[in-house]
Order: sequence, then C-alpha cells, then structure tokens
Amino acid sequence: MKDITVRRPIIWKSVHETNIGMVRKINEDSILSTPQSQFWAVADGMGGYEAGNVASNMIVASLEGCSQQGSLNQLVNNIENCLIDVNRRILEYADIMLDGRTLGSTIVSLAIKGRVGVCLWVGDSRLYRLRNRQLLQLSRDHSQIEEQVQQGYITPEQAENHPDSNVITRAVGAHKKVYVDINVFSAQLGDVFLLCSDGLYNMVSKGELASTLARLPIDQARDSLMQLALDRGAGDNVSIILVKGEQGSYTQRPEVPVSPVHE
Repeated sequence: MKDITVRRPIIWKSVHETNIGMVRKINEDSILSTPQSQFWAVADGMGGYEAGNVASNMIVASLEGCSQQGSLNQLVNNIENCLIDVNRRILEYADIMLDGRTLGSTIVSLAIKGRVGVCLWVGDSRLYRLRNRQLLQLSRDHSQIEEQVQQGYITPEQAENHPDSNVITRAVGAHKKVYVDINVFSAQLGDVFLLCSDGLYNMVSKGELASTLARLPIDQARDSLMQLALDRGAGDNVSIILVKGEQGSYTQRPEVPVSPVHE
C-alpha cells in the first residue's frame, strides 16, 4: 500500500497602484510589491513634514533589501531590524540635510509564509483581510483618535469623520526610537489582503471596500477603488496593494510505502 498525499499550494497574486491624488503636488507614498517573495508594503510620507517622500522611499528601499529567507521568526526579526536601522538613517538625513527638521513616514507590511501571514506596521497605513465576504482590519492605527476609541471615549463611527483623525502617534523617522507592532494570523485560499494609505480609506468606506473586493477580480477592484477615491476629491496621495490567494498547480509528495494494518 502506498500513501500519495496531494498538496494544494496557494499562489499569492498581487496588483498595485499609487496616485498623487487631486490636491497634493508630489506623491509622498511609496509601495513595495514582491509577490515572488510574498512580501508587500505601503509607506506614507508624513504630509506636514519636510521631504516625506524621501522618508517613504528610504523605508521601501530598506525593506526591499531585507532578507526574506528563513523561518517566520527570522523574517519578522529582519523586517523589524530594517525599520529600526532606517529610522536611524532618516534621523541622520534630517539632521544633515534639513537642519534637524522632522521628516517621517508610516509603514504597513504583509509577509506570508505558508499559510501564516504577519503584519508589521508603524502609523496609520492599514492592512485589511477579506474572507467569506467579511472585511477585517488586521492593523490598528497609531493615532490619537484610535486611542480614544480603544479607551471608549468615542465610537468607531465618530472616529471616521473626526477632525483630528490624521494626527498619528508613531512614525518611522519621527523619534529616536521606533516601536513596531506585529500581528500574526492565518492566510487561506481565497483570502484577499488590502494594504493602503489613508488616502484610500478616508475617501472610501469600509462597507464599500468590502463590497468591491468581494465582487470584483483584484485588478478591477484596484481600478474601481482608485477611481472612487479620485472622484471624491482624493485630498491625499492614494496607494493600494491587493493580494489574493489562488489555487496553484497540484504537487505530489514522493510515494512512501505504508505498512499494512493488521486487525
């Protein structure tokens, strides 16, 4: 008797786009999409700071050179170390090139190993997961408003249109120490992950995000969400990465003889 185990690998396909929006003069967002390494990131340069695009570009360049090899724990450590190092280099750049003025950037990243996903983030760029038509935010905003929501002072509904919603409490490059949050979760066949800057979710509601991702292929969903944000005025840069788990080709393990079972 022979045991033949059929594996159902997941192929993670992705699409992306970043747009200057309808108001800003430069795009301070930077994105990284490396489906071959199963790693994606969105960095949003700080709108009110000097040279936010420099900070976001430095972060993405650092993450692009970050090793994706090894175990999940090693990958997490590598990404965190990259963010700590680029935080230091952004501070040095600001001190030398900008006379000590502050520049910074948010970052949200997604890495997938097997059927496990991990999100590392700083700031209010977000990661969502659509599963069974339900949209779940996997990151939590580092913002004054989110802290008030967590403490029960205001409701999530009140937070959506709060005038201080863009005031964040963490950013890479803004302080000598950077604190990176981590969330580990399952990644299944059919899951759709959305990484985005606040330029998207400030223009498009969570319900609209969910319905669009549920009914359209990811390339059409990307185009639809971007157009919706632009049609509504897109007062900030808009960046979108969509990642979907699709069934790959079946693979077969080597045949292993199995001893008969005697009753």
